[in-house]
Amino acid sequence: MNITLPDAAWEGVEASVEALVDRWLVQEGDTVRQGQPLATVVLVKASQDIEAPMNGRVTHILVTAGHTFHRGQPIATLERLP
Repeated sequence: MNITLPDAAWEGVEASVEALVDRWLVQEGDTVRQGQPLATVVLVKASQDIEAPMNGRVTHILVTAGHTFHRGQPIATLERLP
């Protein structure tokens, strides 16, 4: 499953604006629980956490801390665990 910044966070933000991954709170290979914060991102001078949508394992971090991403761009992948 691709992890993205939820659409609600982008409401009212121009399409050309990028968000910044401020820091990762997990590493590749970490097991996470639904609702657990994965990363802190900054969008239009506001900071917020991206949470795990399900229990799983972080398989890949696609956007490293200090780098920007666009609306809908995956920043990590998560594998569902039983």
